[in-house]
Amino acid sequence: MSGIKKLAGQTIWYGVPTIAYRFLGYLMNMALPFFIDMPEETADLVQIYAMIPFLNAVYAYGMETAYFRYSQTNDRKELYSTLSLSLITSTALFSVIMWFCRDSIVHVAHLNEHPEYVLWMIGILAVDNLNTLPFAKLRQENRPRMYAFARVAAIFTNIGTVILFLGIIPHYLKTHPDSFLARYYNPKLGIGYYLVGNIIENFVTLIILQKEIRQIKLKFNFKLWKEVIGYSAPLIIVGLGGMVNDVLSRLIYRHVVDLPEVLANREAGIFANIFRLALLTTIMIQAFRMAAEPFFFNQSKSENAQKIYSRVMKFFVITCCFMFLFIGLFLDVFKWFFLTFANKNWVEGFRAIPILALGNIFLGVYYNLSIWYKLTNKNKIGAIITIAGALFTIALNIWLIPHLHYYGAAIATFACYFFMMISSYKLGQKYYPVPYAVKKLTAYILLVVLIYLGHWGLTSLLPDQLWFSISTALLLLLLFARFVGKIEKKELIGLPIIGKMYRNK
Repeated sequence: MSGIKKLAGQTIWYGVPTIAYRFLGYLMNMALPFFIDMPEETADLVQIYAMIPFLNAVYAYGMETAYFRYSQTNDRKELYSTLSLSLITSTALFSVIMWFCRDSIVHVAHLNEHPEYVLWMIGILAVDNLNTLPFAKLRQENRPRMYAFARVAAIFTNIGTVILFLGIIPHYLKTHPDSFLARYYNPKLGIGYYLVGNIIENFVTLIILQKEIRQIKLKFNFKLWKEVIGYSAPLIIVGLGGMVNDVLSRLIYRHVVDLPEVLANREAGIFANIFRLALLTTIMIQAFRMAAEPFFFNQSKSENAQKIYSRVMKFFVITCCFMFLFIGLFLDVFKWFFLTFANKNWVEGFRAIPILALGNIFLGVYYNLSIWYKLTNKNKIGAIITIAGALFTIALNIWLIPHLHYYGAAIATFACYFFMMISSYKLGQKYYPVPYAVKKLTAYILLVVLIYLGHWGLTSLLPDQLWFSISTALLLLLLFARFVGKIEKKELIGLPIIGKMYRNK
């Protein structure tokens, strides 16, 4: 249990800033409907933010995971410098190639109205990847306070930039048109200031992490680098395939939906908003991931490593179940919020959100399961699973989106992550068996789905009664919490914070 307590503590430390970072980022993105009335106006921005994580997998090419893996057996200073020099060189090379190909990217992505977005995207990718290994170094050295400061300071810089240029300055210039601020504000950029804010955020992070960056020495161990590349090369495919599964629906939505361009852009903007709400589930996944990856590698030589991984999976699934219920049961509250403060068009397809949220739980489970191929150096098998999932995603999106629109994209995401989760579990049990509590975890997931469906059925009896929806949601959420508390009492007592609540009873 000490291992679990350590991971729980680290997850809290990394989780709080990560949750703050992600949640504030989501709030900023969800603020789009309040800045922009018509969803179609956000389509180009959606396209860029769908491309960034996909290209980021190429820029990073598995260096973060490789750093955690090889820091167990190599001199960390030499490893850090070697991988950092590799990443700096490749980042410059990739950025130059993309700059020369910018016109082709504009054409293929249908960004003719905002070609400058591509240049800003290159800047975001380049600076962001220079921060990759410094952040990994902080995690490896268990320095969560510095990690937290860098993350939170960066996102507040981003939010401040967006609010300043999309809210405060435009409002001020209406009454003070001759102000010096008019020199620095371009109303034609509009929501492009989201990208500007992102660039400034990454530069601020780079400045905060300058101590870690200055520790990079001009010493390159080619033999070590060659070994690391052999390990990380399959992770490039894993990363690319993972991004295909994650962003493809948003990337191709307006290109495959059978609608005129204006309506296709409108639906693409709405679907991106739906996807952002569903991604609230992944806040816990991201927080957990920050602590879990170095933890998994550090625990790999422990005698009871498999048992620790099994317990980690159980607590992870339980937490994700609570996140799913929070989104599914309070969906009417989200709907009311958008109807009250934004354009009613933004609430279209809201019922697809639970499908996406459940799919993201499967993604989180898959992430936990994926440790087996990273520990056994069988990354090629992980790449095969991811490629199969990507092909599955491509086929389903092309087939379902023209017919089912939002629901088609949501079902494709759900099916893909379910397939990857099952495949990884089956193969993992063959090469690195872990005694996961499969029946119990399956029961928890099925139970929260039934609770959501029950709440949906109850609220259908009294439609448009927000008070009834909220009260039944709170009751069902509390009943699930009490149920889990009784089933897992022995395990929960050993955890920090939650354990104290049980011991004080």
